[in-house]
Amino acid sequence: MRRTGAAGRTRRAGAVLLGRRARRRWVHLVLGGALLMPYWLLASVVLAPFTAAGGPFGGSVAAQFGAYALALPPAAVTALFPLARPLSVAAARALCGVPARRYADGPAGSRAARARTACWFTLHLALGGLVAGASLALPPFALVTMALPFSAELRASAVDAYPGLAAPWWPVLGVPAGLLMLVALAAASAGAGALLARQAPALLGPTPADRLAAAERRAAELAVRNRLARELHDSVGHALSAVTLQAGAARRVVDAPEPDLGFVREALTAIEETTRRTVAELDAVLGLLRRDDPDADEAADGAAAGPGLEALDALLAHSGLAVVRDPAAGPAGPLPERVSREAYRIVQEGLSNALRHGGAAPVALRLRAADGELEVTMENPLTGRAPVVRPGGGRGLRGVAERAALLGGSAVCGPAEGGAVWRLSVRLPLTGGRR
Repeated sequence: MRRTGAAGRTRRAGAVLLGRRARRRWVHLVLGGALLMPYWLLASVVLAPFTAAGGPFGGSVAAQFGAYALALPPAAVTALFPLARPLSVAAARALCGVPARRYADGPAGSRAARARTACWFTLHLALGGLVAGASLALPPFALVTMALPFSAELRASAVDAYPGLAAPWWPVLGVPAGLLMLVALAAASAGAGALLARQAPALLGPTPADRLAAAERRAAELAVRNRLARELHDSVGHALSAVTLQAGAARRVVDAPEPDLGFVREALTAIEETTRRTVAELDAVLGLLRRDDPDADEAADGAAAGPGLEALDALLAHSGLAVVRDPAAGPAGPLPERVSREAYRIVQEGLSNALRHGGAAPVALRLRAADGELEVTMENPLTGRAPVVRPGGGRGLRGVAERAALLGGSAVCGPAEGGAVWRLSVRLPLTGGRR
């Protein structure tokens, strides 16, 4: 048991130091060291007149670290540009091992987001420069140290370069010391990578402004989807109700002892016209659903919304119902386009509701524009018979209320006149269609 536990701990330690995630984080750190190199070279040139360095790679260790420290402020300044965040996020998302959902999308817009990106970029380059430099220098030195016990010539040359290696225990400790150096490098790399991964969500994650913008985008997308769903429900639902009623009436007439072929022909014509119009509207809505268009909201208000009151006569002619329209209560002039479209859909849903619940009972329709609003009133008697088509969960009337609310209006529906009549009354402000 103890051996198994020790072996498991050894494997876990090896995975932490040399596993796939550790290797990817090491690559990320080396990338930071590569990004630091131009700033470090520039800092070395600036410091050259004040030091005895013979070039960027010459001079004392103090001069090298001085150039390293001088290179970080310019790196932080360049990271203040908005596009620095998408580049940093792309590298961190691929190599840091942090879930992608914890990163922000898009350029840094606010001052706070740019400052956080600058902190991340500076930290990435600072740790990356140290790890990349150690990764270049330490492995060769560790290998030489491990070879000391096996080569007298190598020990002699090493003692000439580093007199401290003349101690008698170096031939014995060379291999363990070299291995310890490599393990220390792996541990330092894993620790630096873990530190970056821990800071990534805080420095590259979404700010409150980013979360608000994302919430607004999701709300806009949901609004477009809901609008398209209403269009599909109203258009297809009305068409199915009308086609079902016409087909049922035609079947009953054909089965009669003396079939009225003229009535059957009219019913089939109504079915043809209804399905053709509905297929055209369905194609428009599906075309919008297939597009990845940032202006989908405007498109949904336009193409997907379909016809307006100018197409009302055709709708009433092929609705499958006897519609009594008050000719004296129609709009006196042209209506705003959006109000006209929404009013058409509201009438369409009212007809579908009458088909579902009133059978072939006649429908009274009144449109009146006055006092800055359009009033749509529809009434049909409640016969008490079973509906011709079963209702689809009440989404249609809820959609009517949503359409009216979007324009700043109201919708009221329910039994009236002692329960003998079903009435739908909608008020739409004429200014609701202006943007």
